[in-house]
Amino acid sequence: MHTSPSAQTLSAHLDAGLLSPVRAGTPAEAAVGDGAWLQAMLDAEAALARAQARCGTLPARAAADITAAARADLLDLRELALAARETANPVVGLVKALTAVVAERSPHSAEYVHRGSTSQDVFDTAAMLVARRTLHLITADLRTVAGALAHLAAAHRDTVMAGRTLALHAVPTTFGLKAAGWRALVLDAVERLERAADGLPVALGGAAGTLAGYLQYAGQDADPATVLHELGTAFADETGLRAPVLPWHALRTPVADLAAALAHTTGALGKIAADVLVLARTEIGEVAEPAAAGRGASSAMPHKRNPVLATLIRSAALQVPALATVLLHGLHTEDERSAGVWHAEWQPLRECLRLAGGAAHTAVELAQGLTVHPERMRANLQATGGQLVSERVSAVLAPRIGKTAAKELLTRASLLASRTGLPLADVLGQLPQLAGVLSREEAAVLLDPAGYTGLAGPLTDRALATPPP
Repeated sequence: MHTSPSAQTLSAHLDAGLLSPVRAGTPAEAAVGDGAWLQAMLDAEAALARAQARCGTLPARAAADITAAARADLLDLRELALAARETANPVVGLVKALTAVVAERSPHSAEYVHRGSTSQDVFDTAAMLVARRTLHLITADLRTVAGALAHLAAAHRDTVMAGRTLALHAVPTTFGLKAAGWRALVLDAVERLERAADGLPVALGGAAGTLAGYLQYAGQDADPATVLHELGTAFADETGLRAPVLPWHALRTPVADLAAALAHTTGALGKIAADVLVLARTEIGEVAEPAAAGRGASSAMPHKRNPVLATLIRSAALQVPALATVLLHGLHTEDERSAGVWHAEWQPLRECLRLAGGAAHTAVELAQGLTVHPERMRANLQATGGQLVSERVSAVLAPRIGKTAAKELLTRASLLASRTGLPLADVLGQLPQLAGVLSREEAAVLLDPAGYTGLAGPLTDRALATPPP
């Protein structure tokens, strides 16, 4: 009889990404995993000790001992997670465990661990460290994506394709302009993420946002203004984060800004994915994802090669805005520290970071390997027998027979062409209203899609001339 593995055995692989393939195995996943988060909290504790030593409120030797002990591999991650159920956050157990490690090595330094601090100072600072490290990974991938899209836009500057509005053929456009638009969205995301990363602050407020504990340990003769400036500056310097004007335990703008930037990022990538999914349809076939052995296989249909990269990206684009909404709710937290609202941020923030990171990493392969099929684009341009360019003919006829009459005539002619299957040029040539007004030869020229791409080429050039942020 088959025996299922125990829950305890499976716990070693908790949250392995089985249900989130878009981020499974990507750099962002590792950057926001439990181990990385634990190390970030330890980095925050160590940085705070060094900052206090620089301000003269604890011995330099103690800061060095705390820094040496602040290693995630010295602590039991699962034990800390379970202990967090008793205190509603992981920092309380971490402080106890870190203190024990320091005490084993240097008993006199143990009393300086977490001195004057509070759980939220450590956790929020760690969250900003995790976010900054992950944002750097995401923006690096996005810049690579933008470079690949720039190449596509330049290569297909004049590749004519059907523009589609409300799911139907509209007027001609070019694939170069479409790729340039994708690139513009990606560069917008880079700008937002880098702005967010540059503004990430340390958290330094103490128990209720007054820094009373830090001031108390500074001694009776300490000048409050000096403690506020020197400690905040030193802590920011030790972490590489920004020193905020005020403690932000209950002022959640940094998290809300992150949420907005990450939602925009996945939305930008989701636009690319959505377009690829449409253009890759069997009956359209204008683009194809890069091929790889085994990728896109169906469990039932041997012939299929599904567009999995775009599918993964789109899955992230649909999830992150919803998760970001949870983070935005933190702006109306209660009191000086929240019961539940702060705690509700942690997992959605992690998910936003790793989903956005997974989507950006996946988009690199999609953009670099996307195959464009100009011949299918040309074939699809003829699908409506010239109706794609009816707007142009209407504009040419307007000064000859009147704008309203021209639009009504082209509308009727297009309906007749659709019913009969005749090319629009043939239908127009049979209309008595156009005798002596529009020749068959002129109609044929006007209905050539390649002659009606407007400013698609110059717009693409202008977009590509815009340097990345």
